[in-house]
Amino acid sequence: MRALVAVTLGLATLAASGPAFAYKAYVSNEADNTVSVIDTDTWKVVDTVDAGRRPRGITLSPDGKSLYVCASDDDGVNVLDAATMKIERTLQSGEDPELFVLAPKGNPLYIANEDSAAVTVLDVEKNQVIAQVPVGVEPEGMEISPDGKILISTSETTNMAHFIDTSTYQVIDSVLVDSRPRYAQFSEDGKVLWVSSEVGGTVSIIDPTTKQITNKISFAIPGVDKEAIQPVGIALTKDGKYGFVALGPANRVAVIDAKTFKVLDYLLVGQRVWHLALTPDQKYLLTTNGVSGDVTVIDVAALKPIKSIPVGRYPWGVVISPN
Repeated sequence: MRALVAVTLGLATLAASGPAFAYKAYVSNEADNTVSVIDTDTWKVVDTVDAGRRPRGITLSPDGKSLYVCASDDDGVNVLDAATMKIERTLQSGEDPELFVLAPKGNPLYIANEDSAAVTVLDVEKNQVIAQVPVGVEPEGMEISPDGKILISTSETTNMAHFIDTSTYQVIDSVLVDSRPRYAQFSEDGKVLWVSSEVGGTVSIIDPTTKQITNKISFAIPGVDKEAIQPVGIALTKDGKYGFVALGPANRVAVIDAKTFKVLDYLLVGQRVWHLALTPDQKYLLTTNGVSGDVTVIDVAALKPIKSIPVGRYPWGVVISPN
């Protein structure tokens, strides 16, 4: 059943939480070949634009002026002007780009190429491939350390998180995790790495220095089959208090104490929750719900879903403007 919150409750909660700075959220709609733009002041879709065939991974330049979208079936990365929402250019990406991550300074762009078991390193200013790094089979999750020195690529079939030195573009270590790792996220200080395993049903907590798994988070939801609990997207609050994990067809977001790694709660959202993004002020968490075609807004302080926003078909990725 689609997770909906009564409009009156949502409006009351929003009013009670006080004024918040309005940002724009960008959602890639995989089946519609579009990106939806949401105003976080009104929580309404204010624009929907073409983004290339099968858009999935989505991110912004550090200044928020350029929106990057993986057009997976076009084998390219489209760059949109965030002000006009027009495609300015298309970047080389290698085969079947799915997820990517920008270096902290905005260049280069690191792209997972699922079909070729490689990571493409691209100079976004020159639109030139700097390197292609062989990794495990079906790479997807991409993350970079806060200092930009270590790149993480997760390989879904090889079941590994690969550590890549960004100065040499060499894999320097690999950590075996549970089945089908989909996403990786560093803590704000770079001292902890979270990796979700969709089929394994766990999140591995890795020490990036020792490359050892120090904790493993499992999930159990009353009334939900274990097979339906499939961790994918991860979002961590900057203060190190909470970790949020999207649990796929379980239609829940797990709330985790980011210090003890204990599950605190499960929040009911839309169907087949994929990815997550926090607003820069950390007040709200947005989820993309692929099957129900909507975005759920969660009040972080209250740990409560407060609104559902219809977008396109199969919303996949989400990113929020830095200002």
